[in-house]
Amino acid sequence: MLKIILVGYMAVGKSTIGNLVSKKTNFKAIDLDDMIEKKLKMKISDIFHQKGEIYFRKVEHETFKEVLEVREDLIISTGGGTPCYANNHLLLKGNNTMSFYLKASIDVIVERLKTEKKQRPIVSNKSDEEIQDFVAKHLFERSYFYNQANHIISIDYKTPEIIASEIINFLN
Repeated sequence: MLKIILVGYMAVGKSTIGNLVSKKTNFKAIDLDDMIEKKLKMKISDIFHQKGEIYFRKVEHETFKEVLEVREDLIISTGGGTPCYANNHLLLKGNNTMSFYLKASIDVIVERLKTEKKQRPIVSNKSDEEIQDFVAKHLFERSYFYNQANHIISIDYKTPEIIASEIINFLN
């Protein structure tokens, strides 16, 4: 059973694109953050705030491994930090997996985050300049892990439909 894993920074459209690929392939789409929220009956921001990041990353790793063992074709949209902790990047190249790094430029990510500030607690209290610095620093720290994916797809100025089609082309 094939697992298509989507990785990349927040606001690159992993969940949106995962759902589009799902509709075109009949693979079930799974959002890892949604699974964790259902499993713990808490929002991700509350888990971080009440239990801490270490606890969250442990649950995230366990949930990611569980999903990879499910005996059906899946599209897995990971959280922005998923590949960067608990050696999760090693799972991107496992048996029966195809992983895709949805790579966006800093400018594109910053523009998206500015319009989504209210839905993104991690940047909600930052100025636009602070968001720029925050994203640049994070991307630098995370790029090694994101680049462990089997395929890299530049998403700048592409529609979600075009990105989904590019992923599907790799499957054929």
